[in-house]
Amino acid sequence: MNQQLKPKQRILKASTVNAARCVEKLQICCRLFQRLHTVLSVPFLKIISIRCTEPSAEARPTPESEGKEPSAKQPKLEKEKKAAGWLQSLVKQQREDMKDTKFNKKRQRFLTDTEKIRQGSEGVLYWMLRDQRVQDNWALIRAQQLAAKEELPLHVCFCLVVPKSEVSTLRHYAFLLKGLEEVAKDCKRLNIQFHLLHGAPGEVLPGFVSDQGFGAMVTDFSPLREPQQWLNDVKKKLSEDIPLIQVDAHNIVPCWVASPKLEYSARTLRGKITNLLPEFLTDFPLVEKHAHTATRTAKPVDWEKTLASLDVDRTVGEPQWAKPGSEAGMAMLESFIDVRLKLFATQRNDPNMAALSQLSPWIRFGQLSAQRVALQVRRCGKNAGESVAAFIEELVVRRELTDNFCFYNEKYDKVEGAYEWAQKTLKDHAKDKREYIYTREQLEKAQTHDKLWNGAQYQMVTEGKMHGFLRMYWAKKILEWTRSPEEALSIALYLNDRYELDGQDPNGFVGCMWSICGIHDQGWAERPVFGKIRYMNYKGCLRKFNVAQFEKKYCSKKP
Repeated sequence: MNQQLKPKQRILKASTVNAARCVEKLQICCRLFQRLHTVLSVPFLKIISIRCTEPSAEARPTPESEGKEPSAKQPKLEKEKKAAGWLQSLVKQQREDMKDTKFNKKRQRFLTDTEKIRQGSEGVLYWMLRDQRVQDNWALIRAQQLAAKEELPLHVCFCLVVPKSEVSTLRHYAFLLKGLEEVAKDCKRLNIQFHLLHGAPGEVLPGFVSDQGFGAMVTDFSPLREPQQWLNDVKKKLSEDIPLIQVDAHNIVPCWVASPKLEYSARTLRGKITNLLPEFLTDFPLVEKHAHTATRTAKPVDWEKTLASLDVDRTVGEPQWAKPGSEAGMAMLESFIDVRLKLFATQRNDPNMAALSQLSPWIRFGQLSAQRVALQVRRCGKNAGESVAAFIEELVVRRELTDNFCFYNEKYDKVEGAYEWAQKTLKDHAKDKREYIYTREQLEKAQTHDKLWNGAQYQMVTEGKMHGFLRMYWAKKILEWTRSPEEALSIALYLNDRYELDGQDPNGFVGCMWSICGIHDQGWAERPVFGKIRYMNYKGCLRKFNVAQFEKKYCSKKP
């Protein structure tokens, strides 16, 4: 039996020796070609594609595999990685292809009696408020269409207002101004004049419109109290023959179209939004180079000097992870689609996992369109399975529900703005004994007995963000550790608006109201302090994720 095997073994040994010699010869050839490439400057990889290394043991054919078809279980060759910036290039082409897309007039509403552009005017103005970008901006798209139809120059302005407040920080205003600097550069390339005005809109904007001779003004939409007041102040002083047009460029379905009333929960809004998405979740036309040049140009802005002059709290600095501007926002969206989207459905509630989009700062400042995000996630996330639907639910239904709440509820940041059942249960338990009571200063400095809470607070203070799951736990513990629901809500909103890069936004208001006042939620089993408000505790977090890992990362330091 052994004698019968010897000839086969000799053949195998000879084959192995011959294979080794062939590899050596190939390596010599490779080196020669590389020298030729150096001398002649001929792209080596275009001449020939040879792997000049010996095959690994795993790849080397064995006697059993020689002559056989490749097994289905063998690993497939890794797909060629996309070059960085692929999404920006793709979106640019999509805008070019869809540049003739029509504007849906349901996105706009006239806030004045007059609707016609004043004759003999010198331009059309877009008052940029919440949506601080050029492309993918329905308000600017509409303004350009109106200007082009009347053969008028197009202008954009932003009114810079810095309230004297503890939540006016360098973190927020640096992100805002650096984003606007990119807007100004984009406008210049497109023959659009960009003006940075200083002061409250009601004080500076009507006079600016009159001096410049504008015939119409377009603005975007915010449901918050202060921008709504600015809008009313401007409307009162604006000339009666100048139309003021508001376009919801922030929501995919315009807030007033999605629902004419305050919705009780995501359940009551979801069907309305879903039915309207085919009409409103469309491509954007391109904001093109404007054909009509202004005779009066905007004053140049010294952006560094402007930022340095602002009276803001500079102890709350800029986070390193979030670069301002639409271009950076698009890059973050690209990385989400490429890396994190596939994890979103199953890992989004784990603070130790990089599974979230991280897009909220750019969406909050309007530097990135939520509609653009939804379009690209749907188109490019085909291999992400359930993650696409889960993400669209949060991006569209849940986010637009927050605008609905703030728009139709004037007390969106007060306990009085909660549902009657929630107000009653919080009042019934307001005097319940608290095991721990902390002051605002102690909470701000992360000086509690709870390492997980301290870590979440530290992350927010230093990085300008907190994981979404921990935001709920964080706010609910403030209710548990303060003297009253009113004090809890006040502290939670202060900390959120001061430190979160995406603070001072409907999402933040509703997030705190959900956690402390039960907004968009239902009543649960009654317990001390919380009453019927949903409860969360440390043990529940232990079941959700590796708490010790998070604490180790964020509790080793103090704010």
